[in-house]
Amino acid sequence: MKILVIHATAGAGHKKAAEAIFHGLQAKGGFDARLVDALDYTNPFFKKNYPGSYTFLVTRLPWAWGFFFALLDLPWMQPLVRKFRRLYNGFNAQALQEFLVREQFDGIITTQFLSAEVCAYLKRTGAIRSKIICVVTDFDAHRVWVNAGTDIYAAACEYTKNKLIALGVPSEKIFTTGIPTDPKFALKPDTIVLKKKLGVQDGLFTILIATGSFGMGPVEELMKLLENYQLLIVCGNNRVLYERLKPLAQKNAHVLGLVDNMDELMAVSNVMVTKPGGLSISEALVKNLPMLFFSAIPGQETNNIKVLSTYEVVSQAQSSLPQIAETIHEWDSNPKDLDALRQRMSELAKPNAVADIIALL
Repeated sequence: MKILVIHATAGAGHKKAAEAIFHGLQAKGGFDARLVDALDYTNPFFKKNYPGSYTFLVTRLPWAWGFFFALLDLPWMQPLVRKFRRLYNGFNAQALQEFLVREQFDGIITTQFLSAEVCAYLKRTGAIRSKIICVVTDFDAHRVWVNAGTDIYAAACEYTKNKLIALGVPSEKIFTTGIPTDPKFALKPDTIVLKKKLGVQDGLFTILIATGSFGMGPVEELMKLLENYQLLIVCGNNRVLYERLKPLAQKNAHVLGLVDNMDELMAVSNVMVTKPGGLSISEALVKNLPMLFFSAIPGQETNNIKVLSTYEVVSQAQSSLPQIAETIHEWDSNPKDLDALRQRMSELAKPNAVADIIALL
């Protein structure tokens, strides 16, 4: 069975979700699987500027991103939005369309809305016969994910499924698989051994501060407010932030750059303070690691918080830094409250998302 797993690199979440599915296909066997970045099949100008434009908006002009995110989700805007997206994607991703028509995959699993629109267009016009599975990588569902021609939608949770139904997707096309994460997040390692490996002191309440792939957030202020705790600070791709924080690191503050062992860092932590991206949330749910959020991007990330609050696994209120510090102190002082939160998180976690998505083929 010839399967394509496709994403379009902007934020890291879409790519990591696609990689998890691709590796799952390889591990299962019986599939001729390929992993593709849709941007590799776009014109050079678009490929260069698409990720950069997104990064610029969410880091420098988040209010503008939030405005356009809301505008493009308005019901009365959809005829214009769909027509514009078709012209925009058709022009910039002509090579992608030609590739999909030429290869005629048996199944296509897409984790990003650009590739989802292109695949759905080709399917509904009869240019391809592939079974198309769209994996929605946030807990809320924006209308940009919904495209006629898509066969199946993989949703993060029941809330996501109900939102897709409200947007007009037939319920029989939606499966609550969860957002796919690497299987290593479901492992339960010996934390004592792991702490020794990582140089993390045992017996201290440990906070993982994850700034996302862009390295965003008021990390210096958090370090000061949480100086009495053991901190693991991940700066992502932000080398400037890493160089700025490294001299501030003290005995119980570990400053890290871009890491590939987030599962291990989560395993030795009591709480994670992070940006509310869909994949980061899913990883923490599988790892049963309580979360607090900062610097949420207006739109998908603030909506993620809204959804999680309905399951009582986070507070919908946007916490100030002092409130984050106060909540952590309360959790440290009242472990029973933290245990109750972990129980609610375990009910929302989807550790088998990869296998469940592959089963849909």
